[in-house]
Amino acid sequence: MSAGTFAPRPGAAPVSRMVLAQTALETRMLLRNGEQLLLTVVIPAMLLVLFSAVDIVSVPLDAARGEEAVDFLAPGVIALAVMSTAFTGQAIATGFDRRYGVLKRLGASPLPRWALMAAKTLCVLVTEVLQIALLTAIAFALGWSPQGGVLPAVLLVLLGTAAFSGLGLLMAGTLRAEATLAAANLVFLLLLVGGGVIVPVEKFPGAVQSVLGLLPITALSEGLREVLRYGAPMPWGDAAVLAAWAALGLGAAARFFRWE
Repeated sequence: MSAGTFAPRPGAAPVSRMVLAQTALETRMLLRNGEQLLLTVVIPAMLLVLFSAVDIVSVPLDAARGEEAVDFLAPGVIALAVMSTAFTGQAIATGFDRRYGVLKRLGASPLPRWALMAAKTLCVLVTEVLQIALLTAIAFALGWSPQGGVLPAVLLVLLGTAAFSGLGLLMAGTLRAEATLAAANLVFLLLLVGGGVIVPVEKFPGAVQSVLGLLPITALSEGLREVLRYGAPMPWGDAAVLAAWAALGLGAAARFFRWE
């Protein structure tokens, strides 16, 4: 039989097409998962509305500038949304994919392993865009008035995504799925309380503040707050903390991640 008579032509698709197809699949699976939606969308939105409307935790506000609670809370909740998707959600989903042999089977397909990780990363970014759009709309409805530029905020979100993704993949690739589920949710709750998301870091003792300032969630929430609340330029100190966590987490994940 002459060449070119098969339609479609047999063989692997281009890697770029495989990555996009896998990204679309990962995104659809995430959006259909009720638990994941609760973690990544519902909880951050509820926290933003609840703490903006009810004075549960007092936050420092500049009355002269007409600040409202949402001006403090919105950047922190955006940081929480990034963590919930890039770290908690990704760690749990990847951990159970590994347990059930999904990663092993995909690793034996024409899709390269690095392309699978790229697809998971793109899925995280797509989800974050949807999250941030929703949270921004809610924050505007609550009276949010962001002051800073978009570019520094985007760079901080990207650095935060890299940092949390590395840590999530490290956890998913080294622990059992059940241990990953418990540990990821525990870390989420601890960082929600102590990461400057809802409770200002200044409310903790001085020695504790120094430790909290080195956490990726604190660097992201405080960095976004500097940009979006005060209109500051790129907060390089917070960016350096996020970059260090990204290098550490991604490097360790690449070294220790087990596919089976």
